[in-house]
Amino acid sequence: MSTVSLHTLGCKLNFAETGTIADQFRAKNYNVVPFGDRADVVVLNTCTVTDQADRKCRQAIRRALKANPEACVIVTGCFAQLQPEQIAGIDGVDVVLGASEKFNLFAYVDAFSKKEKTQIEVSCIDEVSEFGAAFSAFERTRAFLKVQDGCDYSCTFCTIPRARGASRSDTIAGIVEQAELIAERGFKEIVISGVNIGLFGQERGESLLTLIRELDRVEAVDRYRISSCEPNLLSDEIIDFVAESRAFMPHFHLPLQSGDDFVLGKMRRRYRRNLYADRVDRILRTMPDAAIGVDVIVGFPAETESRFENCFAFISDLPVSYLHVFTYSERPNTVAVDELNSMGGLAVEKHVRSHRNRRLRLLSEKKRASFYSRFMGSYRPVLWEDSNKGGLMSGFTDNHIRVESPYDSDRVSRIELTLLGNIASSGNVAAMQSEMDSLPVIQDLPYS
Repeated sequence: MSTVSLHTLGCKLNFAETGTIADQFRAKNYNVVPFGDRADVVVLNTCTVTDQADRKCRQAIRRALKANPEACVIVTGCFAQLQPEQIAGIDGVDVVLGASEKFNLFAYVDAFSKKEKTQIEVSCIDEVSEFGAAFSAFERTRAFLKVQDGCDYSCTFCTIPRARGASRSDTIAGIVEQAELIAERGFKEIVISGVNIGLFGQERGESLLTLIRELDRVEAVDRYRISSCEPNLLSDEIIDFVAESRAFMPHFHLPLQSGDDFVLGKMRRRYRRNLYADRVDRILRTMPDAAIGVDVIVGFPAETESRFENCFAFISDLPVSYLHVFTYSERPNTVAVDELNSMGGLAVEKHVRSHRNRRLRLLSEKKRASFYSRFMGSYRPVLWEDSNKGGLMSGFTDNHIRVESPYDSDRVSRIELTLLGNIASSGNVAAMQSEMDSLPVIQDLPYS
């Protein structure tokens, strides 16, 4: 039997898509083996959201080539769509597939063998209109289900619309069918994933609210989570439905990107601080125990020291549960880079970006520890996962608290009402506050 290994870089959407590509290989009688093992074919699904993501992609490609010098190496995903020639310049890469081609791999590759010249199959992203249904199937407990792709927004820092194209969605009937299939495979939890999930169904008069109502009726699925939703698209009706639903968990992830209104304007975000704070307030008034995660970017060109402090203070005051902190990265052919160049290159220095990233990551740990501590000694439903590390298994409560327990294979994939006495928190609050207080204040150049 021929073998294939697959490697995913980037977001939950990429994991969902890699899962579907793996199923296509299984249907052709390939044995899927772990990445790094000897394989006849290696597929890498890439990300390009930052320059660090680009570096990780190049490193992963070279690692794959070193581990399997005779394998047919195929690179797809966002990095492949935007930089196909750069990838083709890496000696040993056999095929580069773009966004439209990734799910038709067997139609484009006639022989899975080493090639003298790299085969490049990348369509213009403006011509991509079809939706590629996908879900991951790597774990025993949780699956990522792709319901939407692409984005119609024009945030000045982002390359995703150029990598994935305009917003497009699966049908509600198609998604319900996929959810039922996922449940048949034994998964207990589905994470609803997309690039800009709040735009779901707009092209055919459907909506995210209608979708989650229909999914809630699939009784074979015990749990759903919404991966991320733009705050301006998270309606009262969606929040209220999640609060009353059978299976949607009290867990939201809301991208903020900046807590300063001037910076949000320069980013071309479609909300301001007041709307974001209102969404957080609405969630917690409706579901007081809900977890709320926040995406934030530091070091955007408009972010002076005072504007960063506005952002830091705003997030400090928000009753959120954790942060995902990203350092701004100049992406070619974005409005932010073009504007920066027109100003003579007035950028936030790299060491300032790192400093701000550190401060917000420390704040995130404080937020997480505070959120976790609220539930010590209480009972919450936990879905146990098959991750035996040091004799322990872990799982997540309905409101996304990670809990550990002695490993027991009979309890894996079960949802148990659990006393939270061993919460896997990641730090000491006093030590984190001490480190935060010791960080020096760094001044940067003004921005006008």
